Amino acid sequence: MAGRYGDVMRVDTTGASAKTSNDDNQPVQGVAASHRMAQHDLPQMNRYKHTIQRVGRSEGVDPAVIAGVMSRESRAGTGLKNGWGDHGNAYGLMQVDKNYHTPQGRWDSEEHITQATRILVSSINDVKRNHPDWSQEQCLKGGLAAYNKGPNAVKSYREVDAQTTDRDYSNDVVARAQFYKSQGY
Repeated sequence: MAGRYGDVMRVDTTGASAKTSNDDNQPVQGVAASHRMAQHDLPQMNRYKHTIQRVGRSEGVDPAVIAGVMSRESRAGTGLKNGWGDHGNAYGLMQVDKNYHTPQGRWDSEEHITQATRILVSSINDVKRNHPDWSQEQCLKGGLAAYNKGPNAVKSYREVDAQTTDRDYSNDVVARAQFYKSQGY
């Protein structure tokens, strides 16, 4: 399923930055590091595969993209403490920020994944409105950056990650999503 918001396999990506790679003790950076991190998360991610696929179908988002966000945000849940991350500011597998949203459902529930996916869809749509000349794939990548830092942080496609965490959020998530796509997501 490509999803109604673009084909993640057609999105260009540089993958994880040196900082993201180093923080995870990866001996490589770029797409290879993103793939290694996604591979590491795969056994845990597979616990949520059917839920991810259901939510993806329901919301029109490629399940691989949802899995890519989960891998980056929470390492498929392994990076959370009682469902919380980001110093207690974000909740769940996809890290819904409590400062902007009221988290719904249990941290690993379908309700949570649906809420976070709808936030992602809203971010993609905001980027589409702000950049009507962008392709679907550019809006998907921009929407991922907006999911991390808000739509006003996405000023140009060339510098889509200029304001995201470690300046690589959308590139890393896209590379992880491409890995999950190869794994049947």
